[in-house]
Amino acid sequence: MLNNIGNRSLSQWISGEGPDSDIVFSSRIRLARNLEKYPFPNRASKEEKKAVITEVREAISSIEDYKLHYIEMADLPELERELLVEKHLISPVHAIDGPGKGVFIDDNENISIMVNEEDHIRLQVLTAGSQLKEAWNIANELDDKLEDKLDIAFSKKWGYLTACPTNLGTGLRVSVMVHLPALNLTNNIGRMLTAVSQLGLAVRGLYGEGSESIGHLYQISNQVTLGHSEKDIMENLGTVTQEVINQERKAREALQKDIKVIDNIKRSYGILKYAHQLSSDEAMRLLSNVKLGIDMGIIDYVDDKVLRELMILIRPAHIQKMHGKELAALERDIKRAELIQALLKS
Repeated sequence: MLNNIGNRSLSQWISGEGPDSDIVFSSRIRLARNLEKYPFPNRASKEEKKAVITEVREAISSIEDYKLHYIEMADLPELERELLVEKHLISPVHAIDGPGKGVFIDDNENISIMVNEEDHIRLQVLTAGSQLKEAWNIANELDDKLEDKLDIAFSKKWGYLTACPTNLGTGLRVSVMVHLPALNLTNNIGRMLTAVSQLGLAVRGLYGEGSESIGHLYQISNQVTLGHSEKDIMENLGTVTQEVINQERKAREALQKDIKVIDNIKRSYGILKYAHQLSSDEAMRLLSNVKLGIDMGIIDYVDDKVLRELMILIRPAHIQKMHGKELAALERDIKRAELIQALLKS
């Protein structure tokens, strides 16, 4: 059995609770910014990237309201970088080994600032549940403080200048991670995703662009930043998110007495409780089913907070970190099953 189960470390946005948390797993605000006098990271030399890091570190060290700790990516083993990806504190691209990359993270792991990812600065704030405004207030304040100390690339015509043209303007990406199992089970997910896309929003998988949905989790975000104010972007995503929430809840109501769905939920709980090995994808699918059962009132003997935490803790890097070593795939599957059973009993 596990030795470190009491020492597991989770970001506050994962273990915390927020509005509409039965459907909205988390909310995120991300701002892209660049320093005026340096080339974008994909064109910058090692020396220029180091200079960017030095300037950003000096600026952040003078901000007293937030305790942000700097990590040099080159100093982190691959497993530690993957752990940050699984916590959504850095992007998969930022985890790829390379010189001149860094990240600032606060004690609660709600705030992260990637340095020299696609842009010089990628500032993001994560909150539990549907709390976009709360995340925006933090991100906006931090952004203002950084702009007071750094020469940020800005054009009166194009707004904030970014490495990718799709981020021009506000440089703002607003997103929510939503759990939509009932829309999947009622075969309405395709129609809903199409409707969301037609409203100018992007729907992506668990880790954003280029990733697939796992455990019925989707990220919905704005696609356009140029020509729209921060307020417009926030309100548009908020309105669409509320409609998605409404549609998912209607689908859950329609499934409330569906014997096949109830049977599938309880079978999923049984497998989680007794299986000797579970792959990451299978475990996510089963946990998704059980979470649906909790939210629909079908299962009342499992803590919803434990389910949300498990959806992060069962991922490969977390499993290996918990055991203090790299594990082969089969070993991870065995340890994953042990972890799930231990936490379901707690």
